[in-house]
Amino acid sequence: MQKRAPAFTKNETRQSKVNTRNTVSEFTTDVVTVSSLQRHIEDWLYDCQFQQQSTNTIEFRLQMGKKLIWFLEQRDHSRCSLAELRQFLAYVADGYKEPNGRWGNPKVAANLKPVRPATIHRYYRELRTLFNWLVREELLSESPVERITPPKLKAEQVQPFTQEQIETLRRAARRSFHPRRDEAIVLLLLDTGLRASELCGLRMSDMDMQGRHCSVIGKGNKRRTIYFGRTAGKALWQYLREEPREEDSPIFVSDRGKRAGEPLQRSGLLQLIKRLGRAAHVQDARCSPHTFRHTFAIEFLRNGGNVFSLQQILGHTSLHMTNRYVALAQADIENQHRQFSPADRLRS
Repeated sequence: MQKRAPAFTKNETRQSKVNTRNTVSEFTTDVVTVSSLQRHIEDWLYDCQFQQQSTNTIEFRLQMGKKLIWFLEQRDHSRCSLAELRQFLAYVADGYKEPNGRWGNPKVAANLKPVRPATIHRYYRELRTLFNWLVREELLSESPVERITPPKLKAEQVQPFTQEQIETLRRAARRSFHPRRDEAIVLLLLDTGLRASELCGLRMSDMDMQGRHCSVIGKGNKRRTIYFGRTAGKALWQYLREEPREEDSPIFVSDRGKRAGEPLQRSGLLQLIKRLGRAAHVQDARCSPHTFRHTFAIEFLRNGGNVFSLQQILGHTSLHMTNRYVALAQADIENQHRQFSPADRLRS
């Protein structure tokens, strides 16, 4: 009968972990060398893939890791600790002031605008996730990010499109280089509240044109069903009739630049909406896919939709985000009443 190997004592196990950490890891306390950090970021991303994080999350973390290494090397830092991480987050906030542009890109220098508070907060959260992972992997004794006060994140008040602006955007789409595609995009965004990544990820296999609904993968790789009306469905059908598509073909395809013929990307969708906004002379509203999402939510509530249905449609995990739209819709109702109060409009 084969003998069972003797179990390690608690002291032996503890000492083994200490020896392994001292001999294998290049980390000490809350400091990591830049060369080691680059390798471990790659391991972190592999773990993200194994944990089935969404494609957008992994892509953001990849780009953040590259930018962190670039920043540390540009500043001639050989290590990364609390001080260097604070410098990096400050650069994320104020890097647009650099003469060579943010991240050393001269093309960005022409766009001297600060990043949104939500973007700064996203960098902080992902850095905290990275360094907490290093601690769990016993490559770091403690996370320096935990000693950084989280940046304040104020709720952004996105101005929704007015009915007139929506009409002008639709007319601009009809006059564009690819009118059927662009009108379908405008109406589908308006009628569904889809995120930019969700719209770009749509494929023929996701669509049910007869039932006028589609299946999308949102944040956290969660799939949900989205419905659209006759007007958006008609525009989408006219666009899809332009050319035959395979079942796995993307719905929306880029028509310009190096990515012509490839699936439309989030950046391409953003540029498209901006072009339509300029052509439509839209002012007092940010022309972006998110503004369409915001407009959909407000109009849904104005027309009598309930907040729980809106939560499911938008793919929110809690009512916290959805309730922001409720507050705005209620404020709108108050303003409408003050403007059109029947009693106040009576002649004295």
